[in-house]
Amino acid sequence: QRNAGSSSDGTEDSDFSTDPEHTDSSESDGTSRRSARVTRSSARLSQSSQDSSPVRNPPSFGAEEPIYSTRRVTRSQQQPAPVTPKKYPLRQTRSSGSETEQVVDFSDRGHLTGKHERHFSISGCPLYHNLSADECKAPTERQLRYKEKVAELRKKRNSGLSKEQKEKYMEHRQTYGNTREPLLENLTSEYDLERFRRAQARASEDLEKLRLQGQITEGSNMIKTIAFGRYELDTWYHSPYPEEYARLGRLYMCEFCLKYMKSQTILRRHMAKCVWKHPPGDEIYRKGSISVFEVDGKKNKIYCQNLCLLAKLFLDHKTLYYDVEPFLFYVMTEADNTGCHLIGYFSKEKNSFLNYNVSCILTMPQYMRQGYGKMLIDFSYLLSKVEEKVGSPERPLSDLGLISYRSYWKEVLLRYLHNFQGKEISIKEISQETAVNPVDIVSTLQALQMLKYWKGKHLVLKRQDLIDEWIAKEAKRSNSNKIMDPSCLKWTPPKGT
Repeated sequence: QRNAGSSSDGTEDSDFSTDPEHTDSSESDGTSRRSARVTRSSARLSQSSQDSSPVRNPPSFGAEEPIYSTRRVTRSQQQPAPVTPKKYPLRQTRSSGSETEQVVDFSDRGHLTGKHERHFSISGCPLYHNLSADECKAPTERQLRYKEKVAELRKKRNSGLSKEQKEKYMEHRQTYGNTREPLLENLTSEYDLERFRRAQARASEDLEKLRLQGQITEGSNMIKTIAFGRYELDTWYHSPYPEEYARLGRLYMCEFCLKYMKSQTILRRHMAKCVWKHPPGDEIYRKGSISVFEVDGKKNKIYCQNLCLLAKLFLDHKTLYYDVEPFLFYVMTEADNTGCHLIGYFSKEKNSFLNYNVSCILTMPQYMRQGYGKMLIDFSYLLSKVEEKVGSPERPLSDLGLISYRSYWKEVLLRYLHNFQGKEISIKEISQETAVNPVDIVSTLQALQMLKYWKGKHLVLKRQDLIDEWIAKEAKRSNSNKIMDPSCLKWTPPKGT
């Protein structure tokens, strides 16, 4: 036997009903508490105890009577084999305006759809929706009429396909393959086919809305390939081209002015009248067929924006597309009798507070693994030397960018150590001579295991095995023209940098 903290009419007490400080107030607020939400179990109990009044210490009950808890009376407590009830947190508002959380018990038997024996959330509970589990299982009269109508419509379906129809379907499949939807006529009833067409149209409309709102994940609305000069390039990442171009899946580009088009016909007409044969801007470097052009983002805004959109197809971390005015673009090309073909480029801020000499760098896929990436990096440090500054690439570096820069820094350090004849070496002197940031020098020495700490001093180990390996590589490519020549640079730093 336990004292009940709830009134005999089934209304649940608040969370303060068992607190001695609120005992009197709970008794005086009985009328306002009766307006609170009641469960079905407590409602049934209230019918059997309407003559009793709310008391704080009700009389004890016999063994045959259900035992009341201090919070609630549930239907499961009256059964000989109680089932663990499903508990849902609900909100109950007190008369004072504050909210307290109470737990109301519902059995997890049944489901609102009538298709399942149990439910696991309050949204599927029949009792919460004032229904019983049996009521949810029984179909309504309207549902029965609709089911009979559908069955009647589906009886009109043809028994099967004729031989001519099968041949027609196979011929359509062989002609178009996966580029077109298979023929669906006579495969099912007209009713089901009409519903399928409606679902297709609705899904297409919803997809277009998501695309216009920008909620489509990157990659699902991605350009797959681009026609660029004599190459067809598979793209790697999403680029924010205008919607009418991005949904095509394939773009056609002029390799000189970088204008993008929708079809081969438009590209052919454009090439017939395009007067560009090289990037805009000033040619500041030329050696053999290799040239570098300096393009101002403010003076040639459209070209630089198109260049950034093109670069994003092959760079994951690039975020700059349209705000190109604060940047200078250095575009490397290879010349032949048709014009100057884009190899790659790097951009840098006109006024960099942290002395970054590269903001973004890219080598086109058809020119990768041929030494052009290292040439671009070397050219960026060549400009830093002319400016008499120490440079470093902007962070974070992409995976391919980090590999390229680590390889370049390693080559620069091994060349310096090979030519160095003194006994004491300074990181600052290496930095001033190579224009490489001291932080990048230290990180490279640590990666090569050439920096040690011994007896309170930092020592640089001259590893001859690495130097010999570098000399062997240099001998193999001694006849290569993939080396930047400082004497071929004709450039003065822009004003204000």
